[in-house]
Amino acid sequence: MNRKHIIGGLLLVASTIACASVTNPVIGKLLWSEEFNAASLDSTLWSTYDGNGCQIGLCGYGNQELEYYRPGNLSIVNVPFEPATRALAITAKREVMGANQFTSGKLDSAGKVQVKYGMIEIRAATPSVSVGLWPALWLLGTSPQAWPRKGEIDIMEQGGRQPAGLPAVSPDQFVGSNVITFNEAACVPGNESCAASTAWQTKNWVTPTRSLANRFVLYRLYWTDTQIRFTLVDNGRELDMYKAPISTVGSPALQEPFYLLMNMAVGGNFTPAATPAQVTAPLPATMYVDYVRVYELDGKGEVKLGVGITPEAGKFGVFTDNTPVTNGQALGTSADFFIWNTGSMGGGNIPAFEGSNVLALNYFAPGQWFGGAVQSRQVHDMSGFRNGNIKLKIKVPANVAFKIGILDTYTNHSWVTFPANTTAYGLVRNGEWGTATIPVAEIAGPLVALQSMNSLFEFLSVDGSNPGAPFQMAFDDIIWDSGVAGVAPMVVSAPALAKTAAVPTASAQTGATTLELAATATGWVDVHYTVNGGETQTVRMRQDGSASRYTVGGLKKGDVVEYRFTSWDGKSQVATDSSAKRVTMK
Repeated sequence: MNRKHIIGGLLLVASTIACASVTNPVIGKLLWSEEFNAASLDSTLWSTYDGNGCQIGLCGYGNQELEYYRPGNLSIVNVPFEPATRALAITAKREVMGANQFTSGKLDSAGKVQVKYGMIEIRAATPSVSVGLWPALWLLGTSPQAWPRKGEIDIMEQGGRQPAGLPAVSPDQFVGSNVITFNEAACVPGNESCAASTAWQTKNWVTPTRSLANRFVLYRLYWTDTQIRFTLVDNGRELDMYKAPISTVGSPALQEPFYLLMNMAVGGNFTPAATPAQVTAPLPATMYVDYVRVYELDGKGEVKLGVGITPEAGKFGVFTDNTPVTNGQALGTSADFFIWNTGSMGGGNIPAFEGSNVLALNYFAPGQWFGGAVQSRQVHDMSGFRNGNIKLKIKVPANVAFKIGILDTYTNHSWVTFPANTTAYGLVRNGEWGTATIPVAEIAGPLVALQSMNSLFEFLSVDGSNPGAPFQMAFDDIIWDSGVAGVAPMVVSAPALAKTAAVPTASAQTGATTLELAATATGWVDVHYTVNGGETQTVRMRQDGSASRYTVGGLKKGDVVEYRFTSWDGKSQVATDSSAKRVTMK
């Protein structure tokens, strides 16, 4: 659904393999479903959009779309042409909203439901798209990286331009799929995003024998660690979008969790309608989604509610070769290294302190700023390290001032400074390899959300102290050390920065399978909970004034839910943790 300019078929379509699991699938148990049978949309699973993209600096959502998305264009209704069925209704209207002449609806499950592998089945009915409507059922990677590095999987898109050479067919009888990832080979003029699309000059569509308008069909995504397959099931007949499965080997983004999105755009560069006058689709028009279901596929598949991040513990290796760690990341597979100002800095030749790898840098433009970062490809929960330290080896001339920083997924940066010719954080400024030990509580400060981290290491020049001569510097053996051997505590605090809070909290069983958790605080609140001692789920709670709420679903009698809260105290400007509590479902 994110388009911009896409060229280069760089994710290759695999040749048909007789034993390929996606072509001979063994479908297992139902892992999760959203049936859209309630009176209204479940806000614990879905977030709605309110805007035209300009509110996030991306007018038209990067696709030159013509609509303004409104929560009011989303509802759960009885389907007019199938009255016994309740479904999500996404309605596009010819309605003025600010500078937009159309409104429509869009929702996603970011931070609430994420899927990795399995068979995703969506029963949906689209309206007559004619020229201008662009209904889509799709997924984006949960990585903090920007699109297309995080990956995109389009299960269904309708309303697009038809390829040259295809016999003329109604737009209501043409539907396709797509996969988009980052590929350096696609970095050519006109495609600065380096987006590589499997649909480029490749058959990725089906043309059903009758119109898809106002009737339900099934859209399926078969997804494993090696292949992806898209199909349309129409009146019991399963049709492949692509001629053969798509290989995911060598595409790390496609082997990580994704979240769900559903919307119906009006106009945009995917459609033939670039202006409001070119939209001929009859409006209002509604896409109905009966359900979304996720099944095991050949024993693979997982669905996590909430942020779905397992907290890191013990020692975490950001960049290291030989130091024993509990967990870690590696450049090129789970992290990337970026130099921010390539006009002042490039690769250097300082040998590694340990192992064979080193972040060696050459500063060649005196008077200019420098900086860079090791960016994680997936979010990391580092909340168990607040009482620990970041330890790293540094080699830099004594007269160079610099900063070390970290970044969360909410774009909060925080830094500590290493002045020139001054010992700081244990680093003796003699120009040789030395060790710096930075308290996590100090570098995180009150703003950085350790439970949702993007970059675990950044470096930057100091404003007003840009070097006056060329030099080389290097970093190695970068470790986050919690000070706890392999187990993150349930509640972690740091003096003056993260305190055990006495915020009012409550829990109430609201049904046979649901438990509502609530906390009263002036700022944001995250809830951390486990069910029967399983993986910790972290969720940013829905806030209404000073009350924040979240409903845990899918429970049963006897389940034990343990929970605690992290809240932002705006008055004291600190993050605080509540004590842990436990409740048993009745």
